[in-house]
Order: sequence, then C-alpha cells, then structure tokens
Amino acid sequence: MKRFVEGEDRRQAVLLPEYLDDYVADDNPVRVVDVFVDELDLHDLGFDGTTPAATGRPSYHPSVLLKIYIYGYLNRIQSSRRLERETQRNIELMWLTGRLSPDFKTIADFRHDNGKAIRNVCRQFIVLCRNLDLFSKSIVAIDGSKFKAVNNRDRNFTSGKVRARMQQIDESIARYLAAMETADRTQSDVAEARTSRISDKITKLRQQMQDLKAMEQRLRESPDGQVSVTDPDARSMATSGWGTGMVGYNVQTAVDDTSHLIVAHEVTNVGNDCNQLTKMAGQARAATGIGKSDCCCRPGLLQERGNPAMR
Repeated sequence: MKRFVEGEDRRQAVLLPEYLDDYVADDNPVRVVDVFVDELDLHDLGFDGTTPAATGRPSYHPSVLLKIYIYGYLNRIQSSRRLERETQRNIELMWLTGRLSPDFKTIADFRHDNGKAIRNVCRQFIVLCRNLDLFSKSIVAIDGSKFKAVNNRDRNFTSGKVRARMQQIDESIARYLAAMETADRTQSDVAEARTSRISDKITKLRQQMQDLKAMEQRLRESPDGQVSVTDPDARSMATSGWGTGMVGYNVQTAVDDTSHLIVAHEVTNVGNDCNQLTKMAGQARAATGIGKSDCCCRPGLLQERGNPAMR
C-alpha cells in the first residue's frame, strides 16, 4: 500500500509505555468534570455511600459514579448499559474513572437512589457558572418539552376512557349472551364446548367491569381526574400531531442565549405551558442573580410574548 498513510503494526511493542493522560487533550471537557466533582462535598450534598462500610465488599466511591453520570449527560448517553460499555472502551471515561468499570445496575441504582443529591449538584454548577460570569444576563429562552414515561397509554385512565371501556364491555357481554342462546338451541358437543368458552369470556368481562368500577372510585378521589397505574406521577398529554397524545411529563427549561447553559429546569405533569412561564422566569432570574430592578421585562409581558396560548 505505497503512497498511502500507513498505520502501525498491532504487534509492534513500545520501549516506553504510553500514559493514558497523553490521550486526553488539555482542553478536553472531561478535565473540567474531574476537577468539578473532586471539589464537591458529596456528603453535604446528600450522596449515599460517602463513608465506606467496615465489612463486606468495597464499593465504588460516589464521585466515580457521578463522573460517569455527568459524562453520559454531556454526550447524550442515557442508558446505564451503554455507560457500562463506554467505561470499557472509551478512553475519556477510562481517564475519568481510573479504568474502573461499574456494572449497569450499579450505575442505575446510583441515579435512582441519589436523585435529590444530583439536583443539588446542578445547583452547585449554576452557582459556579454565575461566579465565573458565564451567564450573559441578557436573554433567557424558556420552553417546555414532552418526555414519555414508562406508563403505557392503556395503563392511564380518565373518566372518558373508563366510560368508553365499560360501554365496550357491556356490548361484548350482550353479544356473548346472544351467542349462548343460539348455542343452547343447538344440541351437540360442539355447541356445548362453545357455550363453555363463551361463559368463561363473560366471567372475565364481568371481572373487568368490577375493576373499572373500582377505577372510577379512584378517579373521583384523584385531584386532576387521571390515574396512571405504572407511573403514578405521569399524566396524559396532547402533542403537536393529531391523535398522538402520550403519557409523560412536561419539562420546563430556561436556557441562556449566549452560553446555551441551562439556567433552571422543572419537571411537571401539567400538559400545557399556560401557567409555567412566569414561574420559570422567576427561577431563571434567581439563578442568574438578576434582581427585579435589573429585569427589563415584566412576567406578564413575557407571558404575552412567549406563550402561544396568550397570543
């Protein structure tokens, strides 16, 4: 392969071993992540496992798992299984964790058990950005995004859904009863087997009817008239497409227009943005350190300009 750039032989030995630090540039963002996490007091922030147990298998320090979590956030790697694979092949993560490779369940449990502490880390990062004057304090963009929950649409109930389902069951029971009468007029083994199957179906439908009546009672006790079985906090929300509603959350985010850093965020289960803009504007103002006298726009004016429902 002459006249081409040729690579090195895979079996070529080196006299002096190379350092892992040589593969990470001085301006690589992982160096900022490493310094930022090392300077945090994880115990005061509320992380579990900062004090090792006297017995048992040694555990990973929360700082290692936090670095993996932040790296996944920066590189859009949400799956704990993918993060586990990246720790085994990604040079940046090898440098960041010291070649440690926690399994996916350890990473997932860390995120699940330390949600409040991770939010405290986000606040610390916002304070750091404010101290470094990374916020332009001129324009903050606020918008909401729909995120799908693990709750299936069939596992989300409203009064309309329950009434429609009960009507379908009543029609199905009436249809099966008519089929049983027809089968009773026919004296044969096939008719008897068919009658037995129909009877079992009617029993199941009646049980479903009882479950729906119990769900009706839960809906009366629910403040917003919705019940999600798998994810109780998730709610049914309309999206931009016709008939493409989803069960999920409405995430409100405020972003600085110059640095594109997230100034404030909040997860809600309200399907519209009508009453979210003023509250998020207040949170963004508090995060950036801008007082009311420094703000050039009133919340009402922001709502009138930025909220499609107010146009």
